[in-house]
Amino acid sequence: MALKLIDYGSPEYHQMVQLRHDILRKPLGLTFQKDELEKEVNDILIGAFEDDKMLGCCMLIETEPGTVRLRQMAVLNNLQGKGVGRALMQFAENIARDRGFKRITMHARKSATGFYEKLGYIISGGEFEEVTLPHVVMEKRLIT
Repeated sequence: MALKLIDYGSPEYHQMVQLRHDILRKPLGLTFQKDELEKEVNDILIGAFEDDKMLGCCMLIETEPGTVRLRQMAVLNNLQGKGVGRALMQFAENIARDRGFKRITMHARKSATGFYEKLGYIISGGEFEEVTLPHVVMEKRLIT
């Protein structure tokens, strides 16, 4: 499995949008809006690949100096629980650390909090609804 940064607008980016749609949005009856995707031009886009096939992805967005927010974490359904998500998270944390960020936050689906807790994230905010599902704010300090 290869982990790499993805260029906005590239064929790999379009694969990423499709994967995020299939895993995160379609099951909820939701789609991406054009203006929503246009905002991703400056984000840190990350993908996990086997040959040219995307297995999983996530993105980091700078929210304030020293802090990035993890968004749109998605792994193919048949590969969940097989280490792809863990590898993506470690890669994303290393990228964030290398770029000088000290903290990662996220709006985690409540159903995924156990996964993130195993990776050292803590719940730092109350429950709220986003894209029709319960979420919580989670965060992790990055040690350099």
